Amino acid sequence: MLPFFFWVGVMKAAHRYILTLTCPDRVGIVAQVSELIASVKGWVTEANYHSDQETKQFFMRNEIRGDSISDQVDAFKTRFSDIAAEFNMQWALHDTAEKQRVVLFASKASHCLNDLLHRWHNGELDCMISAVISNHESLRRMVDWYDIPFECIPILPEAKATGFDQVAQALTRLQPDAVVLARYMQVLPTSICETFSGRMINIHHSFLPSFMGANPYQRAFERGVKLIGATSHYVTEDLDEGPIIEQDVSRVSHRHETKDLIRLGKDIERVVLARAVRQHLEHRVFISGNKTVIFD
Repeated sequence: MLPFFFWVGVMKAAHRYILTLTCPDRVGIVAQVSELIASVKGWVTEANYHSDQETKQFFMRNEIRGDSISDQVDAFKTRFSDIAAEFNMQWALHDTAEKQRVVLFASKASHCLNDLLHRWHNGELDCMISAVISNHESLRRMVDWYDIPFECIPILPEAKATGFDQVAQALTRLQPDAVVLARYMQVLPTSICETFSGRMINIHHSFLPSFMGANPYQRAFERGVKLIGATSHYVTEDLDEGPIIEQDVSRVSHRHETKDLIRLGKDIERVVLARAVRQHLEHRVFISGNKTVIFD
């Protein structure tokens, strides 16, 4: 008999279709969607929905067993299009068998990048990492160990535009579904931010909106805070102000120096970024203005 952990792994890796939708809130949405899924013998394994009273928007996420509708996917999409038109929906049916392509960015700090690579290597992140792009060579050997392409594109102070043109060209060539900035210490130009709107995830080493920008741990130490944190958010052209996906904190005291805050903060950064990436890959995050709705 196979051990319990094997069966858990099999269950988590099972083929699924993930239906996501958002639309103006009104009566009958859940009933119509559920009736259609049932009519094609769809086996729902997880169902979530939320009605936002402020924006009057409705959000829904359903997981459906792949083997229950695999022979009717096209018909399901055709029929669902009629419902979408009736309710003015933005919707998608995501096939988990189609791995999302992810490009990771990093500079010199290795902790977030190494954590993501390790989780991917162990199967915790269900995606294909197409490449790691860095503005320094220092992380090449670590990335090589994972047998992932590493591209060094320097961003020189006197030639930033040239460097970012090369970054844009690399992203055009790689065509990622998502981009993750794992402590990439460069401010990307607006054009790249707009191209990957809602698909570019950053980790900031403070509990936003506190201590935006550079040197947040030093500024937190000087302010004498009792909590430090990390924030993962979607990237926009406004620095550190994109919709927040995940946050966490750690308690500190007067005994801690800046170096202690940095050490404790790195642990939070790793976990917060990994959670955000996983939630994004599993289509659990819905952007609503400058906020997010997350079905965890």
